[in-house]
Amino acid sequence: MSLIPADNHLAVMAALFTIAAVAFLLEKTRIGALVTGTVSAIFIAILAANLRIIPSSAPAYDFVWTYFVPVLIPLFLMKADLKRIFFETTRMAAAFMLASAATVIGAVIAFSLIHVGDYEAGAVAAEYGSRQAAAAGAFTATYIGGSVNYGALMSSTGLGAADPSFASAMTAVDNLYSGFFLALLAIIPGVSWIASRFVQRDHSQGEIEVAGEDPISPASLTLSMAYALVVVALGSLVADLLDQVWDDAGRKWKFAIISVLSLIPATAFPKTMGRLRGGYEIGIALSFVFFAMIAAGADVVSLLQLAPVLMLLIGILLVVHAIVLFGLGSLLRLSLPELITASNAAILGATTAPALAAAKGWKDLVTPGVLVGVLGYAIGTPIATLVFEFWPG
Repeated sequence: MSLIPADNHLAVMAALFTIAAVAFLLEKTRIGALVTGTVSAIFIAILAANLRIIPSSAPAYDFVWTYFVPVLIPLFLMKADLKRIFFETTRMAAAFMLASAATVIGAVIAFSLIHVGDYEAGAVAAEYGSRQAAAAGAFTATYIGGSVNYGALMSSTGLGAADPSFASAMTAVDNLYSGFFLALLAIIPGVSWIASRFVQRDHSQGEIEVAGEDPISPASLTLSMAYALVVVALGSLVADLLDQVWDDAGRKWKFAIISVLSLIPATAFPKTMGRLRGGYEIGIALSFVFFAMIAAGADVVSLLQLAPVLMLLIGILLVVHAIVLFGLGSLLRLSLPELITASNAAILGATTAPALAAAKGWKDLVTPGVLVGVLGYAIGTPIATLVFEFWPG
């Protein structure tokens, strides 16, 4: 039993949004900015659930899985013009694809070395497969595209709903590592022994692009949500039709289908899609609610037991990612700033990549950093789904 009953749907949803709002407010403080709003939302939700303020499971959480998670994809991909990404940022696109491949290799090696256990026998194991495969897919997703892809894999593999303590431990450890990894990326250019091993290019030329976009308005927010919901509805319809032809294929590939459908208008009509404002901001808000919902199901004892294994696993994944990316990147004569920006976009996302590039004075990598981060949103879910589907066992 909890203070807020599980069957009080409005109160449960109000609690999730309140946790997300508090996390945003904490992010404006000095300490909150260091730990990030995501981590704040996770820890507040874990505390609230274990103090029995909010329920550990509730129908409202199923609503978040069913409707919030898929709608994040088109919201984040509204500006994903593939023509611009590949033709205007050729070198950065190549660096990012290399970073994505490095993530896949890192996930395969890390999960081949460390076993995280399986679901208990039952409906979940029969329907979704092993926890090992689901976790490998989820980490591949988040280290190519970020939270939108992570949420999609958590949903399509059943990991988040079936194993909330494990999912919360994954999310918490992932976010703690992200801060450490960002600090490491910021330090690397100042290490002369490393910097001297890469081709030198001047990235200080050019100007930081400031898009002349219309302000966010009620109309733009409504249009953005309408567009996202239409894409999700069409993607769900295609997935249902695919299920009729190929058993269970639609459920497994639903989020990849939604990703592809989201890319079509973004690439074919970039100017029109560029006028839609507020989709990204809505997506960020809903992603905080999503993380709070995952964390609400976490048992503190289980989380602490799982954390050491996950710390080692993610550490191996990120070390392999860095070795593959910077090793092959040097051979391909990509500059260190290009590789750092690509790695940042893959591991941390489209927001921190341009911020670090601007802080380092790499002006001509700021806009490409945004674009390849958006590319990660587009390709993260399909690639991670492949990892999950073809994981042995």
